[in-house]
Amino acid sequence: MNTMNVERPGMLSTLQDSGRFGHQQYGVSVNGPMDEWSHRLANALVGNPENAAVLECTLTGPRLSFSDTTLIALCGARMRVTADGRPIPYHRAVLVRRGVTIDVGERTDGARLYIGVRGGLGTEPVLGSRSTNVRAGFGGFQGRGLKKGDRIPILGVPREMPMLPIERRMVQSGLPMILAGSADVNPPGRTAGVLRFIRGPQWEAFTTKAREDLESTAYEVTAQSDRMGARLMGSALLLRAPLELVSEATPFGTVQVPPDGQPIVLMADRQSAGGYPKIAYVASADLPVLAQSLPGDSLRFIQVSQADAEIAWREFEERLATARESAAAALEQ
Repeated sequence: MNTMNVERPGMLSTLQDSGRFGHQQYGVSVNGPMDEWSHRLANALVGNPENAAVLECTLTGPRLSFSDTTLIALCGARMRVTADGRPIPYHRAVLVRRGVTIDVGERTDGARLYIGVRGGLGTEPVLGSRSTNVRAGFGGFQGRGLKKGDRIPILGVPREMPMLPIERRMVQSGLPMILAGSADVNPPGRTAGVLRFIRGPQWEAFTTKAREDLESTAYEVTAQSDRMGARLMGSALLLRAPLELVSEATPFGTVQVPPDGQPIVLMADRQSAGGYPKIAYVASADLPVLAQSLPGDSLRFIQVSQADAEIAWREFEERLATARESAAAALEQ
């Protein structure tokens, strides 16, 4: 069996598929990728199903190799990635020869890198998902971030699938890697540092000043942010009067406000329910912007209608469909 062999793990490298759904009523987090665009694009580039498990690397990346020649793709945060010292391009399928060292070096932009592998990372699913739940210690590879010496199994491609042209070229080449054709991978239009939002159920419970401040002032991402939530710092968002709430479901992008008035945007590893008032929901199409933000980054919120948020998501899906078609064609070149 082909394996991904870890020589250096990076700060936090975890397996993430599309998430663990259907268990939130039992308090089990969804998990899954922080940046859905990069996760789904990485899978598209190597010809995987959308829910295949990829490697999500936070802030720093790993050094690794494969026990067999393997097709990979890089998406998300920009880091200097090489194969035996030669730069590997982003947003393009790359066939890497067995035993070649892939080294993820200096980060230049963004927070999370996604490494897609043809076939998908093949650990045993837990509750229907290979996503890592670090807090609960299950899923992914032994329920944790990767460590030096780990050997992660890779699922084989079905035998009935023909050999790709790039694989035939590798047989004739002595190079450490070969590039597939380029694909159209233009992301949906976004404004850097801007998060579109729709009003939350407790919008009217906040003071007029709080609602104005959310839309007119900047909020800084703090160092206390993690996969569970992005903690922000800025003008305090205060309630008109004390408010007691029954805990409610918390989707990805919920903007909760604890008693100190500093908002928390709930992310992939969020709890299944929460009782803090919810002033807003970040539009799903803009969650990748937040996922790639670093402590110290400045963010602004802009209110949009439900219809506009849905249009933005439709554009997201349309761009991804175009990328998937283009990636499939590139693998046949």
